[in-house]
Amino acid sequence: MIDAVGNPQSLLLLGGTSEIALATAERYAGRRRLRVVLAARPSPRLDDAAVRLEGVGATVMTLPFDAADTASHPETIEKAFTDGDIDVTLVAFGLLGDQEKAWTDHATAVELAQVNYVGAVSVGVLLATALQRQGHGTLVALSSAAAERPRRSNFCYGSTKAGLDAFYTGLTEALRPSGVKVSVIRPGFVRTKMTAGLKPAPLSVTPEQVAEVIVDAVTHGREQSWAPAPLRYVMSALRHVPRPIFRRLPI
Repeated sequence: MIDAVGNPQSLLLLGGTSEIALATAERYAGRRRLRVVLAARPSPRLDDAAVRLEGVGATVMTLPFDAADTASHPETIEKAFTDGDIDVTLVAFGLLGDQEKAWTDHATAVELAQVNYVGAVSVGVLLATALQRQGHGTLVALSSAAAERPRRSNFCYGSTKAGLDAFYTGLTEALRPSGVKVSVIRPGFVRTKMTAGLKPAPLSVTPEQVAEVIVDAVTHGREQSWAPAPLRYVMSALRHVPRPIFRRLPI
């Protein structure tokens, strides 16, 4: 169970090699003893992630997980809960990809949608069931500021995150009577390996800063949070800019 000051005993990371997910686990592990389930494709990166968290005192179990293989998701989620309740589940997987290729190449576009949206919905349904069954828990979904208004530069990615965002926002209301909580986190540009080589946008953040936002959202039961916080007001303003003006903005 999550203690009185918001610290969980157990954490499930779907996308267990995500830099944001690992930074979140490290923050929690620094507060109390933590059991972590890392779910990701088997690879040296997954092995390194387990060693990294064990180095900060966490007890770690790894599970094979492929976001695009939705048929395998029920078994993966069932195994994640085998050793006991999970206090916080974090949906942290996703693809960014080549945005020009994403709207001109069929396979690339389908893969992006399959992982970022279909995969996220698949695990969301399964996690909602599992958390309701145990009677408590928080489900955290990593959305994106790109979900809030389509832009020419990344509309394929943004559309997949918009779908994810809408699903988990609705799930927040659907699960409210059960006591299970949902937090949708909307980072802006995050400086990670996935964005290496790209020009950082204004208000860019580190994985550790996003982890702070996640921990704060869980502790205080926030249903939506932006990383960094001022991004909320920037995106609110951009949503109301007329399209003829919006398309001329250097974003």
